[in-house]
Amino acid sequence: MNNKLYGNLIFELSHEGRKGYSLPKNTFGNYELPLCARRKTDAELPQCDELTVVRHYTNHSENNFGVNNGFYPLGSCTMKYNPIVNEETAAMPGFAALHPLQPAETCQGALEAYYNMQKALSDITGLSEFTLNPFAGAHGELTGLMIIRAYHQHNEDHKRTKVLVPDSAHGTNPASAAVCGLEVVEVKSTPDGLVDVDDLKTHLDDTIAAMMMTNPNTLGLFESDIPEIARLVHECGALMYYDGANLNPMLGACRPGEMGFDVMHINLHKTFSTPHGGGGPGSGPVGVGKGLEQFLPRPRVVKDGSEYKMDTEYAGISVGEFLGNFATMLRAYTYILSLGKENLPMVGPLATLNANYIKESLKDAYELPITGVCKHEFVFNGLKDKSTGVTTMDVAKRLLDYGYHAPTIYFPLLFHEAMMIEPTENESIDTLDCFIDVMHRIAREAAETPDIVKTAPHNTPIGRVDDVLAAKHPILTYKQMISDTQDNG
Repeated sequence: MNNKLYGNLIFELSHEGRKGYSLPKNTFGNYELPLCARRKTDAELPQCDELTVVRHYTNHSENNFGVNNGFYPLGSCTMKYNPIVNEETAAMPGFAALHPLQPAETCQGALEAYYNMQKALSDITGLSEFTLNPFAGAHGELTGLMIIRAYHQHNEDHKRTKVLVPDSAHGTNPASAAVCGLEVVEVKSTPDGLVDVDDLKTHLDDTIAAMMMTNPNTLGLFESDIPEIARLVHECGALMYYDGANLNPMLGACRPGEMGFDVMHINLHKTFSTPHGGGGPGSGPVGVGKGLEQFLPRPRVVKDGSEYKMDTEYAGISVGEFLGNFATMLRAYTYILSLGKENLPMVGPLATLNANYIKESLKDAYELPITGVCKHEFVFNGLKDKSTGVTTMDVAKRLLDYGYHAPTIYFPLLFHEAMMIEPTENESIDTLDCFIDVMHRIAREAAETPDIVKTAPHNTPIGRVDDVLAAKHPILTYKQMISDTQDNG
């Protein structure tokens, strides 16, 4: 790729008078815009010929990295492959051409697919009913907490305003609770990385609305004390909330509803292979146990005999006027049907197998703070040899030189040099072995030629960024860049 020229900003490639377009012949006549609707100055758009525009954006597109380019071991995010058949289903004209305001009788097939997806998620999770309305995982998390709050208010239990959140929780947990107007109470972890039940007991009283948990937790560890935790929380009158961010390794192993959870959200882009990144489109379905169905937001799809209808009766909670991102739901439903009852239970075991294979293969070179069997992901605490001065950030940057996306770094916050790795169930042993080899190679470089690692990346279009300068003085516009250049010139 020619990043030297076409990797510049489109404004840098602009030349006065060049055009990359031609407008169609005007057959509508000319009409004067009122003065209030007119620009006071011309739009300062770049002027480029079509070939320059095509080469510019083609070059930039080749700098993107995703699961279709290579291995993407991003811990806590489950960046799994999105099968093409999912896209083909979502693009079918009968689905793609729908309008959300169509009468229900004109889109029975779409409503049936929506209804069946609700039921499929209930079967997979062991919960009673689902809504597919939330537009993202965090949106689903907020919806779940709104349901919990509505439940307590319905019971006139208004003093329940606190949510218990483990110190190893995903960052969205306390954020969603705060947005919902609930107070966050942190629960400590044991040295083994699990919820400290003794610490939990000290917080339980009649002000607790819910306990939020991710299982496996953000260390990739299965929370073995959940039955006792659920009993304690329920005995104090609170509900159990399951963050479905790490549901992937649970498929085929156990169901949250049978573990004592009352409300949960699912990240379709993580567990059920829908597009991930770029801000969406996302989907965060929310499920509830028996007795909480009435608090699900409307609209929702219900079945009346052989007919599918829209239930729009106001339930006190609204997260949007329509049925969420329908095409995203179709992709996930296609994935579930493609695997079927025979193969869906293999997702969790294979994801767990792959994660443990990498962990055991690299623990000789990287510090493993929590030993034992992990689930879908695990956390290293940087290199074993700390004397080199090579940090987790350096290792992550050096991985880019070898064509791998970096894993999640400096999360969870329990470890100073955290490096969280998740291979998913999709990756072959060939891919895993190549990654393991590169990680060992970087460890050797850190010991023998540490400056190479500390100054990485060397083979990417953009080298190492000055993080401090970028934070203190970010350059966000072309005009700002020109101004800074002139000031420093």
